[in-house]
Amino acid sequence: MQDGVWTGSGEGRSGIILVRVTVLEHRITDIVVVSQGESSFAQDAIKGMVARALEKQSILDDVDAITGATLTSNGMIEAINMAIRSALGQGDSGKTIYKDGSCDVVIVGAGGAGLTAAVQAASGGDLRVIVLEKQGILGGNTNYSTGGINAAGTQAQRDLGIQDSPELFYEDTMRGGKQKNIPALVRSLVDHAAATLAWLSSLGADLSDVGLMGGSSVKRTHRPKGGTAIGSHLMKVLKEASSKSNIEIRTSNKVIGLISDAGEVRGVKVENADGSTYRLQAKAVVIATGGFGANLEMVTRYQPSLSGFATLNHPGATGDAFSWLADVGGSTIQMEYIQIHPTAEADNHILITEAVRGNGAILVNRAGNRFVNEMETRDVVSSAILNQENADAYLVFDQSVRSSLSSIETYANQHLLTEGTDLETLASKAGLPASAFCATMVRYASFQKSGVDEDFGRSSTQMTAALETPPFYAIRVKPAIHHTMGGIRVDPEMHVLRADGTPVPGLFAAGEVTGGVHGANRLGGNGVADIVVNGKIAGQNAAEYAK
Repeated sequence: MQDGVWTGSGEGRSGIILVRVTVLEHRITDIVVVSQGESSFAQDAIKGMVARALEKQSILDDVDAITGATLTSNGMIEAINMAIRSALGQGDSGKTIYKDGSCDVVIVGAGGAGLTAAVQAASGGDLRVIVLEKQGILGGNTNYSTGGINAAGTQAQRDLGIQDSPELFYEDTMRGGKQKNIPALVRSLVDHAAATLAWLSSLGADLSDVGLMGGSSVKRTHRPKGGTAIGSHLMKVLKEASSKSNIEIRTSNKVIGLISDAGEVRGVKVENADGSTYRLQAKAVVIATGGFGANLEMVTRYQPSLSGFATLNHPGATGDAFSWLADVGGSTIQMEYIQIHPTAEADNHILITEAVRGNGAILVNRAGNRFVNEMETRDVVSSAILNQENADAYLVFDQSVRSSLSSIETYANQHLLTEGTDLETLASKAGLPASAFCATMVRYASFQKSGVDEDFGRSSTQMTAALETPPFYAIRVKPAIHHTMGGIRVDPEMHVLRADGTPVPGLFAAGEVTGGVHGANRLGGNGVADIVVNGKIAGQNAAEYAK
């Protein structure tokens, strides 16, 4: 096995299980379950498969599933084996070596935006659609997404008595983006979001739970029942829809350039897993390769202040597509706008969803004191944390918050929670001064009950829990690179634009690879909204162009 960090995924009972296997001196030294939504009962199966892989130090052949958790066990085996095969240079997806060919629409990237575009492009049943993915697994950063999908005026909101509108959604998004957003792109996003969620529901998505994220005036972040992570659920739905639509997905196929003819994009140049190359001709191309948050050289080139920051991005988020644009005249916009997320678990750099704060959690510093309105936009909260001693903080919540959001169980299963039966015990375990911390918690509880946060102005609708129900929990967090808001310049129809604003014929883009939707700061829940709304628009317009 070659040294490095290798990623694998498998299908569990409740969706995709994503693992990260570390190989050092040709031995497996660590296996981290990055994302999973399995039941509490199934956690023994997850731990058991990790232990077996560490003991066996090889592919898990002939390993029996744990009784009562067969699907979870098999998903873990699949995920671990995929990572180990990658370390051995034996990726399953590399077995097929492709030659020159053609199709109607080619989608570059098999994350949420790419598969949404593919499903929509293939919906008419008369076009051949191929998706190319350079990684050995599907999903990209969508696999890591937890919070949900923002939309206004949905059936789920109406069912819950939530009053919202696209206009309020527009105002929140523009304000959150410091008014640097491209207005036409935001208008398209907010106007199409509710219909896109209805479309996803028709494919089998559960978007019945609606929560609150920082910067939003009302609850509009849609996710599965109980607050389950959106990413793995969405990818499962899109994978099944892709299969039903006979979409061909080629993993370990890295696009290395675009094919153009007389100024029109007519396909892509691709590298097989064995290093050989081929040309795939197409009538329309959709770029959905994601951002560049894992390319730290590129990040610091555009934003030097982020030098030394950890990243929350998957290894494939390296910004490959930007090097292709010059050949066809495409342009970029707002590349310097790079978001750091305030609550990354400090030691393992695992994203702690903003929904934890939305469901009631607060932040305290090492002195045990609050220091910010926890529901401010991500840039404000991140800046506040960086100004604290050691540039970190503790995310604190109680059992009522944990019970309200099932994604917290993933953090518990990853051993990220510090737990105390009472506030004094939690303070001791977390290394916080007990007297100051307990006083902070009592003071906050009084604010929550009165509906007035006298210290930092958190609104009554944002203070959803008094945080008085034991046991109590804390997670040490610090900001990390999360989302690149800048990217390829597009119009509301997702045509890739030249610097003069004219479209590059035959070329479309969607998702984090594009720029202008989020302005200088993205609101939580708008990232997944971007990939599904604009992925669907790109797929529809690419199909029409191909026809």
